[in-house]
Amino acid sequence: QVQLVESGGGLVQTGGSLRVSCAASGRTFSSLVMAWFRQAPGKEREFVAVSWSGGGTYYADAVKGRFTISRDYSKNTVYLQMDSLKAEDTAVYYCAARRGVANFKDWEFYDSWGRGTQVTVSS
Repeated sequence: QVQLVESGGGLVQTGGSLRVSCAASGRTFSSLVMAWFRQAPGKEREFVAVSWSGGGTYYADAVKGRFTISRDYSKNTVYLQMDSLKAEDTAVYYCAARRGVANFKDWEFYDSWGRGTQVTVSS
């Protein structure tokens, strides 16, 4: 497992932008699949975006075209740039890491998690 620490959440108005970050410990960052999930009150944790160790990305339909996941390998950090935010994007955002690509949308298959960072979009 790796240690993951998120930062950068906050309050933003509808249509605004926010970037959350996730710093990973250890020297295995380049080989890990890194993903973002979110959980709104009363709802299940849902997949948002993933960054493959080889460099590709994939997004949930709800955020495609608005969110961008990226990595800085020199800083062992993964980012989620969120633009054109909507009220329904309000949630706690979690960073997660794993090896392997099967079932990448299922949170149960990730073995390292951050504590989460709150993102609130006001309408």
